[in-house]
Amino acid sequence: MRTEGFFEWLGRIIGTAIRFIVDLLSGVLGGIGQAIDDFLNGLARAIGMDVSFFSLILLIIALLLLYAGIRAFIRRAIISGLILTFLGLVVMSWLIA
Repeated sequence: MRTEGFFEWLGRIIGTAIRFIVDLLSGVLGGIGQAIDDFLNGLARAIGMDVSFFSLILLIIALLLLYAGIRAFIRRAIISGLILTFLGLVVMSWLIA
């Protein structure tokens, strides 16, 4: 009889510890997820675009095109710099409402 009480107590302690760890991780990861969501909403609101996965991918592509255009200008490749910068600006204009 005493053995059953000990193992019940031990199981309750281990279960409580596991529950505490799960709740802690859930709160931390939920906070990180909320921070990322707030950041993306603020970014989209400042630019004037919709918050969607497609819009965010297009934003990344546009920024990469603009970056490549600036790098081309630095390398003194004027034609490719103009083309890449123009393409980046066209994609950005699609996003901005």
